[in-house]
Amino acid sequence: MQQEDRNSFLPICRADMEARGWDAPDFVYVTGDAYVDHPSFGVAIISRVLENAGFRVAILAQPDYKSADAFRSFGKPRLGFLVTAGNIDSMVAHYTAAKKKRSTDYYSPGGAAGKRPDRAVIVYCNRIREAYGDIPIIIGGLEASLRRFAHYDYWEDRIRRSVLVDARADLLTYGMGEKILVRIAQLLDKGVPVRKIRDVRGTVYMATPGDTIHYPVSAQFDFNELKTDKRKYAQAFGVQYQNQDAISGGAIIEHYDSKMLVQNPPMPPLEREELDKVYALPYMRTWHPVYKETGGVPAIEEVRFSITHNRGCFGACNFCALAFHQGRTVRSRSIESVVAEAKLITAMPDFKGYIHDIGGPTANFRGPACDKQLESGVCVKRKCLAPKPCPNLKVDHSEYIRLLQAVEALPGVKKVFIRSGIRFDYLLADKDESFFKKLVRDHVSGQLKVAPEHCADRVLDAMGKPHFEVYQRFRQRYFELTKSMGKEQYLVPYLMSSHPGSDLAEAVELAECLKRDHYAPEQVQDYYPTPGTASTVMYYTGIDPLTMKKVHVTTDYHEKQLQRALLQFNRPQNAPLVREALRKAGREDLIGNSPHALVRPERGKLTENPQGAPKKSKNRARTDKKSGRNDKKAPQRCEKIKEKPLRQQSRNTQRKAFDKRK
Repeated sequence: MQQEDRNSFLPICRADMEARGWDAPDFVYVTGDAYVDHPSFGVAIISRVLENAGFRVAILAQPDYKSADAFRSFGKPRLGFLVTAGNIDSMVAHYTAAKKKRSTDYYSPGGAAGKRPDRAVIVYCNRIREAYGDIPIIIGGLEASLRRFAHYDYWEDRIRRSVLVDARADLLTYGMGEKILVRIAQLLDKGVPVRKIRDVRGTVYMATPGDTIHYPVSAQFDFNELKTDKRKYAQAFGVQYQNQDAISGGAIIEHYDSKMLVQNPPMPPLEREELDKVYALPYMRTWHPVYKETGGVPAIEEVRFSITHNRGCFGACNFCALAFHQGRTVRSRSIESVVAEAKLITAMPDFKGYIHDIGGPTANFRGPACDKQLESGVCVKRKCLAPKPCPNLKVDHSEYIRLLQAVEALPGVKKVFIRSGIRFDYLLADKDESFFKKLVRDHVSGQLKVAPEHCADRVLDAMGKPHFEVYQRFRQRYFELTKSMGKEQYLVPYLMSSHPGSDLAEAVELAECLKRDHYAPEQVQDYYPTPGTASTVMYYTGIDPLTMKKVHVTTDYHEKQLQRALLQFNRPQNAPLVREALRKAGREDLIGNSPHALVRPERGKLTENPQGAPKKSKNRARTDKKSGRNDKKAPQRCEKIKEKPLRQQSRNTQRKAFDKRK
């Protein structure tokens, strides 16, 4: 490997550091991910921002956590250690919603699992303390941000302390950390002891009762109560959620015996000019060449030819952690900044002419939801879009259209796709259909992924999503536009099973909806309780923390299996579970051979034919006259045919389904 190639990245070992002429780095940045120098990776952004501010940053990626030796590889950093688990929570990276160990890790070289520990932030910090004792440690990233307060831990099924307490770090940064960490670095560089850095917004620290609190305190809670009283825990999360705005938020205190945890109010979001500067930094836009022998880092493939144009999301779905991390205030980059990044992509040797995405948390958001947010912050008692759009909502896609047009006009760009989530209720609220038409005409790669998530109002209310009728209106207009343009394009709806608010009755309702719409999902997301979301609080407490109303919760593993099976009722291997679920829900009418039935009866069982006459299922193998197939081969063929969503069925089947919907 050429040394000049390595020098374009930040140092990942002592030899790299010495090649730059450094005697020691200012910061060693420890991460649970492999080192990818791309602006979709938090480590890349923070390290480049610090480098741009004049600080020396070395990257310690996926160190051997079984001893402290690896943490001494750069020597003692001048200012301290930065620690993150990586782009996602280490427990989510390691375990499925069923708590089964994952076999791959897309943020590791070659997708290999086991390169980072469970609860990586805690493990890394403890190893750093072993290596250097009392040295400044600042933790951040998604794992630290979403676990900054006492939180329900799905994997242990209990309330855990703030990760700051267990990690024994000095400071925790939450949210988007560019301005936070530059400010901390500047103070440390001036000789301010880390334990006296107490007034930086976007930070959490440990203090002693009687210490000066630099911001007005909105609320105080006691961990010993939160871990035993579910109602108080729900109330605490509700207050935390309401104080995640830089304008209206106050400090929050959580008591731990003789110590207290203090969260300062959030750091204001980066404005457009600041965001432009962040994305103009000299990223290498790929993984470090040291990973070449193992095939690189798979996570880059999703974002290699994609561009992030915004941050924040005022959609605020209850199962999403964005509101608790990035916040509900949307900011976006200038058109010029996005075009400049697109030019870099077109110059890449393996670029084939296709920009895979120009999006973000929600692709079609470009600014604050309303003018009021600029002066007073986001509303604490209501959402911008659910259950209905706020009358003050500003709906305007015109700038996004100009952005897309500017990138499309670049030499070498054949097509620009939009693959991030489109908020269809926001799109429908726009009286000008210009963007809707352009989306359908120019930016769909055969199928558009959207997220109705469910069809039952009770479940959608618990999710913080619009009611299903909104999706139905969107779907109808989408197919009308598709047909009028002579295109063959489809919708792929994301669906979720077992979310709080859903019982077997709602799962059956969704299954009936899928059958009516001739849609057979290949994948269904089981609800996954992760830290930092209102839905996770519902799962643990049975209480909606934003309204304090009771919510039905499914925690039994077998019932979760039943709900999931109902959403994929067409799969032969799910038939026994589907029958069991329908009987438990009192819906035996959906077991049979009638057109509305979800599943056939067991062989040898009496059932009703479409005319209502009893009929006995035959055990012997037979040939289905309509399909021309033999039952002995039916399970295999069903798996290949019926499981496929509409987009993979024949064109005639698609059109018939569409005509039926009309």
